[in-house]
Amino acid sequence: MTGYDAAHFPWHGFTALSQALFDFPSYSPGFALGNGHVQSILPTLFRRVAVPFVRERLELKDGDFLLLDTLKQPSPEQAPWVIISHGLEGSSRRHYVQGMARQFYQSGWNVQAWNFRSCGGEMNRLPRFYHSGAIDDLRAVIDHVCEQHQAGQIFLVGFSMGGNQTVLTLGEADLPSAVMGGAGFSVPLDLAGCADALAKPAQSIYMRRFLRDLKPKIAYKAEQFPDQVSLEGYDSILTFHQFDDRYTAPLHGFASAQDYWERCSSSQALARLQRPTLVVNAVDDPFLSAGCYHCRRDRRSGNLFLETPGSGGHVGFARWRLNGALWSEKRALAFAEHLREVRS
Repeated sequence: MTGYDAAHFPWHGFTALSQALFDFPSYSPGFALGNGHVQSILPTLFRRVAVPFVRERLELKDGDFLLLDTLKQPSPEQAPWVIISHGLEGSSRRHYVQGMARQFYQSGWNVQAWNFRSCGGEMNRLPRFYHSGAIDDLRAVIDHVCEQHQAGQIFLVGFSMGGNQTVLTLGEADLPSAVMGGAGFSVPLDLAGCADALAKPAQSIYMRRFLRDLKPKIAYKAEQFPDQVSLEGYDSILTFHQFDDRYTAPLHGFASAQDYWERCSSSQALARLQRPTLVVNAVDDPFLSAGCYHCRRDRRSGNLFLETPGSGGHVGFARWRLNGALWSEKRALAFAEHLREVRS
């Protein structure tokens, strides 16, 4: 584990926090699970977790909306809140969101999972949808939890693209004081490098799935907004460079895919993190590039806690008891509980 410096740590109790981090057991895969592809695919196919979320709609200032899924304790007023952000083409229904929600809820936390625009089973209203740097939506969710639920303690958890948004958000100077910190798993700190990694033939299975899942959304946008979006030639797109150049960048105000990646990579936020931030990136993650594991000391905040276990895949960290609590869920909860102890 690397990435913290007591001289820059703004919280009292740094020594206790760092010791608690060292005391937490490292992830080790179960028998025959020490492969990044197996870790990435197996839980997605076979893990079954379900929590009784209550759905609500959050109207946004730009005329769009977000779909929120909430779990509240029987006496929610005194309980802390966790806000969970999913990954690319995921939703609050994904096993990793449901499992994280279950872990925190069973430990006395209120849970606010949210769905990116166009995710969650209902298309959004505007031509834009979501991207790796769309932290305005995560900030809207944080504000909602602060204002609607009077949350006094908030912890952020993000996976993959949601992890990128989480890290970027934790680098914002005007965070509400209720936000204690956060954790990101399988975080694409280097978006350009990750796009290159997913363009390799060995990762084509993942790339094809993303493009397949995105196609109906592009088709819907093309029908609703024909002057801004076209489906023509979509099937010739093979990489995120092509997809982001054609769709993500123009729909969200970027000059190109490269401009989007440079401006939205969460590596830029590592030097200005405002709260303790745990980033866990497995070395065998097939989605991540070399730039997602190494941070020069002069380019990171003392609030960064970076862990790079040798195995875990992309949003995996599983053992054979797939429906039980994953290591990542226990890790996030332990980090959050330590922050609460330090604050008290």
